[in-house]
Amino acid sequence: MKKDSPLQTPVQYLKGVGPRRAEVLAAAGVRTIEDLLYYVPRAYIERTSQRSLRSIAEPMLMPALFARERESVSVLRREVSIIVTVERIAEKRFRSQRTLLEAIIRDETGTYGALHFWNGHQYYRRVLSIGKRYIITGVPELDRLRRVTFTHPQLEPVEEDDDATLAQGILPLYRLTEPMRSRGITQSALRQLVRTALESVHTVIADPLPLSLRQERLLPSLREAFENLHFPASHQALERAHHRMKYQEIFFFELLLAVGRERKRRSPAPVIAAASPRWEQLCRALPFSLTGAQRRAIETIATDLASGRPMHRLLQGDVGAGKTLVALAAMLATTDAGYQSLLAVPTEVLAEQHWRTIRRLTSTLDLEVVKLVGSQSPAERRATAHAIASGHAQIVVGTHALFAESATEVQRYHRVGLVVIDEQHRFGVVQRARLEQLASASHPEPFQPHVLVMSATPIPRTLTMTLYGDLDVTTLDELPAGRQPVRTLVLGHDQLDRAYEIIRTEVRAHRQAFIVYPLVEESERVQLKAASAEFERLAREQFPTERLALVHGQMSWNEKEHVMERFAAGDYDILVATTVIEVGIDVPNAAVMLIEHAERFGLAQLHQLRGRVGRGTAPATCLLITEPALAQMVQSPPRDDEPPAVVRLRTMAQTTNGFLIAEADMRLRGPGDMLGTRQAGMPDFRFVDLASDADIIAQARQDAVRLLEHDPHFRRSEHARLREHLLSYADANTHFSTA
Repeated sequence: MKKDSPLQTPVQYLKGVGPRRAEVLAAAGVRTIEDLLYYVPRAYIERTSQRSLRSIAEPMLMPALFARERESVSVLRREVSIIVTVERIAEKRFRSQRTLLEAIIRDETGTYGALHFWNGHQYYRRVLSIGKRYIITGVPELDRLRRVTFTHPQLEPVEEDDDATLAQGILPLYRLTEPMRSRGITQSALRQLVRTALESVHTVIADPLPLSLRQERLLPSLREAFENLHFPASHQALERAHHRMKYQEIFFFELLLAVGRERKRRSPAPVIAAASPRWEQLCRALPFSLTGAQRRAIETIATDLASGRPMHRLLQGDVGAGKTLVALAAMLATTDAGYQSLLAVPTEVLAEQHWRTIRRLTSTLDLEVVKLVGSQSPAERRATAHAIASGHAQIVVGTHALFAESATEVQRYHRVGLVVIDEQHRFGVVQRARLEQLASASHPEPFQPHVLVMSATPIPRTLTMTLYGDLDVTTLDELPAGRQPVRTLVLGHDQLDRAYEIIRTEVRAHRQAFIVYPLVEESERVQLKAASAEFERLAREQFPTERLALVHGQMSWNEKEHVMERFAAGDYDILVATTVIEVGIDVPNAAVMLIEHAERFGLAQLHQLRGRVGRGTAPATCLLITEPALAQMVQSPPRDDEPPAVVRLRTMAQTTNGFLIAEADMRLRGPGDMLGTRQAGMPDFRFVDLASDADIIAQARQDAVRLLEHDPHFRRSEHARLREHLLSYADANTHFSTA
């Protein structure tokens, strides 16, 4: 948006604002008229579909009856808004010194409920008045009297013009901060400010989306969308406005990704021949056959490497799908072409595992593989730096030390042709860009390295299209031959004897087991079983004749590695551990994974831990141990209001498909928490929901790619506003300039 556009007028100069109100609005992110138009309502109340306390209570009282009703999706354990009248107010004191302010409420149908405010409720004592009507926004619950209650909900007094607005259709509710209220910015006042803003810029709202695209996708204009976001003429108009804003938001994001992808592809890159003598020699020595998915991935990557244009590809696959071997094929081809490969991993445990695995697989080849990690001694780092800078090291496996600002002596690489980044969401955008920059600087000529990103965390389709939208995607959707799905049982702590007997049976059959605890030492603050204490108890009481070992994160690296190596060699029957075994250990003979306090783990972590067993040809079992009540809920029919821990445990019991688990994980946690997307460069989307808007995202991505193909420089007259808006969007989302 142009800086001299009326939309960029400071909100201070809007009638009814002034300097003091402008300050509190700025603190809420509203500095210009455009900001005010994008400050959309957080909720709406619609007269024709106004919820009652009874309609909210019924799905919670009879969840089975309402399980298939659309209404239940939006009221169970979710925020709702409702208009009620306060009937009476009472304050209660408890022996624990806690105090409760309870307001009995009634809606228009005559149904009663309650509002609860615990401790420090003087503010609400002043705000609430008997006989007055309020808009209540909060998460409904049922108390012992089967009444609908709201604990510490948001309160908004019903103002004079609210009924008039409701009579016409839909009442918008905005997010109001306490400083805004203190300056007299009520719901009614904010609605008036928005009306004034819309009237002042009504004729100058330039639509950045081309008319032909809006017509094809049946999208309202930006002006119409703003009007119906704030003052919807109907529920359908509101839905169309939200759809338009979701499409616009993701369209510009996808368009910038596509521009970046094309810019990278125009740069020259090392030409790496598909035929690799070292890889062919390694294949002849492998004791197993590659899966069809691995062969297809290797062929696709080989085509990229030979193209002379930089490869930017995401290789994703479930636990045990064989991503490391695919990456090794690319690194060996790079070595045969006379270039160096860098393999970046997020932890020293994983670096050590990859370094040892690659050295073991390539022991008969003429190949030098070095390791670069932060814990190396100065002498080791100097020797490694010399091997890297001279080109003697052909594959470099390292952690953040590969691009650490303080490690300039090891940042001299030798003709890097390929950068492989494992578990890439654990690295920030700037860090990845820095590594690519260092790799590019290792060439006397202006070359961009090929980049292969790997993820063992299955990624939902919506995140693949957004977080990795600038990458081509290859998925390993097959497991090696002979692998069998892992049986998963959810048991209560009262069923531990059954779990231990399963372990004894497997040990008698000459197989091995893991027992995982969330803590190393017992804690007074958290009553959880700890690995060190339980190790002693298990050896003494449960498995006196079995060979047990203990491994945890507080041990030195050499100690951990020694124990893991002996366990992998079959010297121990049972490995008691913390989550240090989540990655970096491969024991095909391990057939049982027991996880204590499984409710404390996230879905992705549970899936990774389960992936440590079932890596051989014998059937495997994962035992998730939890509270008896939670285990019983998992065995019962699903309910809409059950705790997230139960949803996680049930998901694990029902499927071993990592992509289905990832979808469930994203619904529970959201994409930002799930993959650390803020660190990885994902912007904060105002409208798009990455968990549910897959169709809109796919549509917008398709349109962005098509538009760029037909007008790569945005020279058509109908794309003038689009180009202008795109530049503004890129400035506001600075990670695009560093990615």
